[in-house]
Amino acid sequence: MIPASFDYESPKSLDEALSLLAKNEDAKLLAGGHSLLPAMKLRLAAPSVLVDLSRIKGLSYIREAGDKIAIGAMTTHADVAASDLLERDSPLLKQTANHIGDVQVRNRGTIGGSLAHADPAADYPAAILALDAELVARSKDGERTIAARDFFTGLFTTDLHDGEIITEIRVPKTRDGSTAYEKFHHPASGFAVVGVAVVVHAKGGNIQHAEIGITGVAPNAYRATKVEQTLRGKGVSTIAEAAQHAADNVEPLSDYFASAEYRKHLAVVYTQRALEAALQ
Repeated sequence: MIPASFDYESPKSLDEALSLLAKNEDAKLLAGGHSLLPAMKLRLAAPSVLVDLSRIKGLSYIREAGDKIAIGAMTTHADVAASDLLERDSPLLKQTANHIGDVQVRNRGTIGGSLAHADPAADYPAAILALDAELVARSKDGERTIAARDFFTGLFTTDLHDGEIITEIRVPKTRDGSTAYEKFHHPASGFAVVGVAVVVHAKGGNIQHAEIGITGVAPNAYRATKVEQTLRGKGVSTIAEAAQHAADNVEPLSDYFASAEYRKHLAVVYTQRALEAALQ
Protein backbone atom coordinates (compact mmCIF):
# COMPACT_ATOMS: atom_id res chain seq x y z
CA MET A 1 0.00 0.00 0.00
CA ILE A 2 0.95 3.65 -0.38
CA PRO A 3 1.18 5.85 2.74
CA ALA A 4 -1.15 8.78 3.27
CA SER A 5 0.33 12.12 2.21
CA PHE A 6 2.70 13.81 4.64
CA ASP A 7 5.20 16.64 4.89
CA TYR A 8 8.88 15.86 5.35
CA GLU A 9 11.33 17.81 7.49
CA SER A 10 15.05 17.16 7.83
CA PRO A 11 16.39 19.31 10.69
CA LYS A 12 20.12 19.77 11.09
CA SER A 13 20.07 20.33 14.86
CA LEU A 14 18.33 18.83 17.85
CA ASP A 15 16.82 22.20 18.77
CA GLU A 16 15.29 22.47 15.29
CA ALA A 17 13.84 18.96 15.60
CA LEU A 18 12.35 19.79 19.01
CA SER A 19 10.77 22.95 17.61
CA LEU A 20 9.17 20.96 14.79
CA LEU A 21 7.76 18.47 17.28
CA ALA A 22 6.36 21.26 19.43
CA LYS A 23 4.60 22.84 16.43
CA ASN A 24 3.09 19.60 15.07
CA GLU A 25 1.17 17.45 17.54
CA ASP A 26 0.94 14.41 15.25
CA ALA A 27 4.49 14.62 13.87
CA LYS A 28 6.53 11.42 13.96
CA LEU A 29 10.27 11.05 14.32
CA LEU A 30 12.10 9.08 11.65
CA ALA A 31 15.27 7.34 12.83
CA GLY A 32 16.03 4.06 11.02
CA GLY A 33 12.46 3.79 9.77
CA HIS A 34 12.16 0.01 10.00
CA SER A 35 9.10 0.22 12.23
CA LEU A 36 7.47 3.50 11.21
CA LEU A 37 7.59 3.19 7.42
CA PRO A 38 5.91 -0.25 7.23
CA ALA A 39 3.20 1.03 9.61
CA MET A 40 2.65 4.01 7.32
CA LYS A 41 2.43 1.80 4.24
CA LEU A 42 -0.25 -0.25 5.97
CA ARG A 43 -2.04 2.98 7.01
CA LEU A 44 -1.61 1.98 10.66
CA ALA A 45 0.17 5.30 11.12
CA ALA A 46 -0.60 8.48 9.21
CA PRO A 47 1.49 11.36 10.57
CA SER A 48 1.08 14.73 8.91
CA VAL A 49 4.82 15.42 9.28
CA LEU A 50 7.90 13.20 9.34
CA VAL A 51 10.88 14.66 11.19
CA ASP A 52 14.00 12.89 9.95
CA LEU A 53 16.77 12.79 12.59
CA SER A 54 19.47 11.35 10.33
CA ARG A 55 21.18 14.67 9.53
CA ILE A 56 21.57 15.76 13.14
CA LYS A 57 25.20 15.49 14.13
CA GLY A 58 26.27 14.21 17.51
CA LEU A 59 23.58 11.59 18.15
CA SER A 60 25.63 8.56 17.07
CA TYR A 61 28.43 7.49 19.44
CA ILE A 62 29.54 4.92 22.01
CA ARG A 63 31.84 6.30 24.68
CA GLU A 64 32.82 6.05 28.33
CA ALA A 65 30.97 8.22 30.83
CA GLY A 66 32.47 7.50 34.25
CA ASP A 67 31.18 4.16 35.50
CA LYS A 68 28.78 3.94 32.55
CA ILE A 69 28.89 3.68 28.78
CA ALA A 70 26.94 6.36 26.91
CA ILE A 71 25.32 5.47 23.60
CA GLY A 72 23.82 8.06 21.27
CA ALA A 73 20.22 7.41 20.31
CA MET A 74 21.01 7.34 16.56
CA THR A 75 23.70 4.68 16.96
CA THR A 76 22.89 1.77 14.67
CA HIS A 77 22.47 -1.83 15.79
CA ALA A 78 25.51 -2.68 13.66
CA ASP A 79 27.68 -0.17 15.56
CA VAL A 80 26.47 -1.55 18.89
CA ALA A 81 27.23 -5.10 17.72
CA ALA A 82 30.73 -4.10 16.59
CA SER A 83 31.74 -2.02 19.62
CA ASP A 84 35.00 -3.05 21.28
CA LEU A 85 34.20 -0.77 24.23
CA LEU A 86 30.94 -2.60 24.90
CA GLU A 87 32.64 -5.95 24.40
CA ARG A 88 35.12 -5.06 27.11
CA ASP A 89 32.99 -3.22 29.64
CA SER A 90 29.30 -4.01 29.07
CA PRO A 91 28.85 -6.84 26.56
CA LEU A 92 25.13 -7.54 27.03
CA LEU A 93 23.98 -4.86 24.56
CA LYS A 94 26.49 -6.10 21.99
CA GLN A 95 25.27 -9.68 22.48
CA THR A 96 21.69 -8.51 22.07
CA ALA A 97 22.34 -6.40 18.97
CA ASN A 98 23.75 -9.45 17.17
CA HIS A 99 20.30 -11.06 17.44
CA ILE A 100 18.43 -8.18 15.79
CA GLY A 101 16.99 -8.72 12.30
CA ASP A 102 19.51 -9.19 9.51
CA VAL A 103 22.50 -7.25 8.19
CA GLN A 104 20.35 -4.67 6.40
CA VAL A 105 18.23 -4.03 9.49
CA ARG A 106 21.26 -3.77 11.76
CA ASN A 107 22.94 -1.25 9.46
CA ARG A 108 19.91 1.04 9.33
CA GLY A 109 17.97 0.58 12.57
CA THR A 110 18.92 2.61 15.65
CA ILE A 111 18.89 1.85 19.35
CA GLY A 112 16.94 4.99 20.23
CA GLY A 113 14.31 4.36 17.58
CA SER A 114 13.84 0.78 18.72
CA LEU A 115 13.42 1.77 22.37
CA ALA A 116 11.03 4.62 21.61
CA HIS A 117 8.86 2.35 19.44
CA ALA A 118 8.65 -0.16 22.33
CA ASP A 119 7.58 -3.14 20.25
CA PRO A 120 6.67 -5.95 22.68
CA ALA A 121 8.88 -8.31 20.66
CA ALA A 122 11.93 -6.01 20.37
CA ASP A 123 15.26 -7.21 21.73
CA TYR A 124 16.86 -4.17 23.39
CA PRO A 125 14.19 -3.68 26.09
CA ALA A 126 15.16 -6.93 27.82
CA ALA A 127 18.81 -5.89 27.87
CA ILE A 128 18.36 -2.36 29.15
CA LEU A 129 16.07 -3.65 31.91
CA ALA A 130 18.61 -6.28 33.00
CA LEU A 131 21.31 -3.60 32.97
CA ASP A 132 19.27 -1.06 34.97
CA ALA A 133 20.06 1.41 32.21
CA GLU A 134 19.02 5.05 31.97
CA LEU A 135 17.51 6.90 29.02
CA VAL A 136 18.05 10.62 28.51
CA ALA A 137 15.18 12.53 26.89
CA ARG A 138 15.22 16.13 25.66
CA SER A 139 12.35 18.53 25.01
CA LYS A 140 12.07 22.28 24.57
CA ASP A 141 11.59 22.46 28.33
CA GLY A 142 14.88 20.74 29.15
CA GLU A 143 16.36 17.32 29.76
CA ARG A 144 15.39 14.46 32.07
CA THR A 145 16.68 10.98 32.83
CA ILE A 146 14.30 8.00 32.84
CA ALA A 147 15.16 4.72 34.56
CA ALA A 148 14.70 1.71 32.30
CA ARG A 149 12.40 0.17 34.93
CA ASP A 150 9.99 3.09 34.45
CA PHE A 151 10.29 3.48 30.69
CA PHE A 152 8.07 0.73 29.22
CA THR A 153 4.49 1.29 30.30
CA GLY A 154 2.42 -0.92 27.98
CA LEU A 155 1.91 -2.14 24.44
CA PHE A 156 3.93 0.21 22.20
CA THR A 157 3.83 2.84 24.94
CA THR A 158 6.57 4.43 27.02
CA ASP A 159 7.11 7.15 29.60
CA LEU A 160 8.20 9.59 26.89
CA HIS A 161 6.22 12.82 26.97
CA ASP A 162 4.89 14.66 23.93
CA GLY A 163 7.68 16.64 22.33
CA GLU A 164 10.50 14.56 23.83
CA ILE A 165 13.31 12.88 21.93
CA ILE A 166 15.60 10.17 23.32
CA THR A 167 19.15 11.47 22.95
CA GLU A 168 21.24 8.96 24.91
CA ILE A 169 21.18 5.57 26.62
CA ARG A 170 23.52 4.98 29.56
CA VAL A 171 24.41 1.45 30.63
CA PRO A 172 26.59 0.49 33.61
CA LYS A 173 29.87 -1.31 33.20
CA THR A 174 29.48 -4.98 34.11
CA ARG A 175 33.05 -6.24 34.28
CA ASP A 176 32.31 -8.01 37.58
CA GLY A 177 29.31 -9.88 36.16
CA SER A 178 28.53 -12.38 33.42
CA THR A 179 25.93 -11.67 30.75
CA ALA A 180 23.93 -13.45 28.06
CA TYR A 181 20.97 -12.94 25.75
CA GLU A 182 19.00 -15.96 24.56
CA LYS A 183 16.15 -15.67 22.09
CA PHE A 184 13.52 -17.73 20.31
CA HIS A 185 13.37 -16.04 16.90
CA HIS A 186 10.15 -15.72 14.97
CA PRO A 187 11.03 -17.58 11.74
CA ALA A 188 9.58 -14.90 9.45
CA SER A 189 10.20 -11.56 11.15
CA GLY A 190 13.21 -12.37 13.31
CA PHE A 191 11.55 -10.64 16.26
CA ALA A 192 11.66 -12.25 19.70
CA VAL A 193 8.83 -14.64 20.42
CA VAL A 194 10.69 -14.72 23.73
CA GLY A 195 14.00 -13.06 24.55
CA VAL A 196 15.81 -13.20 27.90
CA ALA A 197 18.73 -10.97 28.93
CA VAL A 198 20.64 -11.68 32.13
CA VAL A 199 23.41 -10.18 34.23
CA VAL A 200 24.71 -12.67 36.80
CA HIS A 201 27.11 -12.09 39.68
CA ALA A 202 28.38 -15.39 41.03
CA LYS A 203 31.17 -16.42 43.38
CA GLY A 204 32.27 -19.84 44.57
CA GLY A 205 29.37 -21.66 42.97
CA ASN A 206 26.76 -19.33 44.48
CA ILE A 207 24.76 -16.64 42.71
CA GLN A 208 25.12 -13.42 44.67
CA HIS A 209 22.47 -11.69 42.58
CA ALA A 210 21.07 -11.70 39.05
CA GLU A 211 19.15 -9.20 36.94
CA ILE A 212 16.81 -10.62 34.30
CA GLY A 213 14.88 -8.79 31.58
CA ILE A 214 12.31 -10.59 29.42
CA THR A 215 10.77 -9.47 26.14
CA GLY A 216 8.19 -11.00 23.79
CA VAL A 217 6.03 -12.54 26.52
CA ALA A 218 3.90 -9.65 27.80
CA PRO A 219 2.60 -6.39 26.28
CA ASN A 220 5.86 -4.79 27.39
CA ALA A 221 9.25 -6.03 28.53
CA TYR A 222 9.63 -6.68 32.27
CA ARG A 223 12.05 -7.71 35.00
CA ALA A 224 11.64 -11.29 36.21
CA THR A 225 11.83 -10.24 39.86
CA LYS A 226 10.59 -13.54 41.29
CA VAL A 227 13.39 -15.41 39.51
CA GLU A 228 15.89 -12.86 40.79
CA GLN A 229 14.67 -13.23 44.37
CA THR A 230 14.74 -17.02 44.18
CA LEU A 231 18.34 -17.05 42.91
CA ARG A 232 19.80 -14.55 45.37
CA GLY A 233 22.44 -16.22 47.51
CA LYS A 234 21.64 -19.70 46.13
CA GLY A 235 23.77 -22.26 44.34
CA VAL A 236 23.76 -22.59 40.56
CA SER A 237 21.88 -25.87 40.97
CA THR A 238 18.74 -23.83 41.71
CA ILE A 239 18.59 -22.23 38.25
CA ALA A 240 16.04 -24.66 36.80
CA GLU A 241 13.77 -24.24 39.81
CA ALA A 242 14.04 -20.45 39.81
CA ALA A 243 13.36 -20.23 36.07
CA GLN A 244 9.89 -21.68 36.65
CA HIS A 245 8.88 -18.21 37.89
CA ALA A 246 9.88 -16.42 34.64
CA ALA A 247 6.28 -15.52 33.72
CA ASP A 248 4.85 -15.01 37.21
CA ASN A 249 2.35 -12.16 37.52
CA VAL A 250 2.25 -11.35 33.79
CA GLU A 251 -0.49 -11.83 31.23
CA PRO A 252 1.25 -13.42 28.23
CA LEU A 253 0.43 -12.38 24.71
CA SER A 254 -1.24 -14.85 22.39
CA ASP A 255 -1.27 -14.86 18.57
CA TYR A 256 -1.42 -17.20 15.59
CA PHE A 257 2.21 -18.26 16.08
CA ALA A 258 2.49 -18.68 19.86
CA SER A 259 -0.27 -19.08 22.44
CA ALA A 260 -0.06 -17.56 25.90
CA GLU A 261 0.69 -20.99 27.35
CA TYR A 262 3.49 -21.58 24.84
CA ARG A 263 5.04 -18.18 25.58
CA LYS A 264 5.02 -18.95 29.32
CA HIS A 265 6.77 -22.24 28.59
CA LEU A 266 9.37 -20.53 26.40
CA ALA A 267 9.98 -17.89 29.08
CA VAL A 268 10.95 -20.65 31.52
CA VAL A 269 13.13 -22.49 29.00
CA TYR A 270 14.99 -19.42 27.76
CA THR A 271 15.50 -17.95 31.21
CA GLN A 272 17.24 -21.16 32.22
CA ARG A 273 19.29 -21.15 29.03
CA ALA A 274 20.33 -17.52 29.43
CA LEU A 275 21.43 -18.02 33.04
CA GLU A 276 23.40 -21.12 32.14
CA ALA A 277 24.99 -19.41 29.15
CA ALA A 278 26.08 -16.46 31.27
CA LEU A 279 27.65 -18.73 33.89
CA GLN A 280 29.55 -20.70 31.27
